[in-house]
Amino acid sequence: MSDNEQYGPSRFGFFIAPYHPLTGNPTLQLHRDLALVELADQLGYAEAWIGEHHSAGLEIIAAPEVFLAAAAQRTRRIRLGTGVNSLPYHQPMMLADRLCLLDHLTMGRTMMGVGPGQLATDAAMMGIDPVRQRDMMHESMGVLVRLLRGETVTAESDWYHLSEARLQLLPYQRDGLEMAVASTISPSGAVLAGRHGAGLLSLAASDPSGYEALLPNWKVYEKTMAEHGHTVDRSRWRLVAPMHLAETREQAMREAEWGVGHLVDYIEKLSGRDAPWNSSARAAVEQWVGEGFPAFGRATIGTPDDAIATIEKLAEQSGGFGTFLLLGLNIANWEATQNSARLFAEYVIPHFTGANRNRVASLEWAHANSARMIGGLTAGIQSAFNKHGRTLAEALGANEEAN
Repeated sequence: MSDNEQYGPSRFGFFIAPYHPLTGNPTLQLHRDLALVELADQLGYAEAWIGEHHSAGLEIIAAPEVFLAAAAQRTRRIRLGTGVNSLPYHQPMMLADRLCLLDHLTMGRTMMGVGPGQLATDAAMMGIDPVRQRDMMHESMGVLVRLLRGETVTAESDWYHLSEARLQLLPYQRDGLEMAVASTISPSGAVLAGRHGAGLLSLAASDPSGYEALLPNWKVYEKTMAEHGHTVDRSRWRLVAPMHLAETREQAMREAEWGVGHLVDYIEKLSGRDAPWNSSARAAVEQWVGEGFPAFGRATIGTPDDAIATIEKLAEQSGGFGTFLLLGLNIANWEATQNSARLFAEYVIPHFTGANRNRVASLEWAHANSARMIGGLTAGIQSAFNKHGRTLAEALGANEEAN
């Protein structure tokens, strides 16, 4: 596919960090996350990606593999990805072992997302130098790929040591685990993905800087893939953006006011700065759909038509990608969140997959030929009356005589 060809996604899913208000019950919040994946499976979403975080209170899934094992027991077909494993936090052989186990438990539905680690607080508690995190990610990825291929690996760095390491259990999937590398604004993720033939997971697609970086990062990815002998496939590119949908734009804005405060508080606490748009929930929502939030980018809060317009803009900006992932934010209450997922599945997904293309063509054909069809129908009815009219008259006459 050339760079001039543009197309929208054909697959859809959720990217669940998650982000939960500090005022809620964490046990119930986690079970609602499981229920959201279950609902996504029922509605025909293709994927669900679950994050890994260890501090700051809102993103409370510490082990995505554990969560996904539970989700697998509640679902039938949806593919399940770690979104993402922070590679500097893990001894590579232990992580590879866990993911292979998960792939068998899910019978081949597991995907592996990798990144350097997002929260500075996570790295600080583990004594990891933030400057080293991307280098550590590259070091770990090289070992993981070899282990998952079944190789025996002897390798040493300043933070792990492997001596004739090999996995006793390889992935369930014969072609191995599908891998995707997190990419935001810098080209680091694109380079790593291209080096190992992994997919690209663009987490900041709706952020103004991330939006502008989509095509440059893809160029880096293409170049690196070619240098390492891998085939480029835009269908393996995933873009993530926040959305909340309702029947009207005003209703969606009102529903988002329910939980936007916890995101504003999170941004303020992590940045150490007051947000100038925290005067009211409505002001925060308007800022988010306008100039956007730091780290969270611009949100689409409106109707299915608004969602379609946003995704089409992303397709045009990027030149085409394969999967769109809704960023799970918990900004609306549970009932509204479920309704948003249903609206997206009912009206947005068919727009891009062309699910109703032949149905529309069938009705248009019927309309274009309606005169001929109605004429034929009328003629058929008249022919039936002509053919059986005497029989009908005789039956009616006999009935009158009997009375």
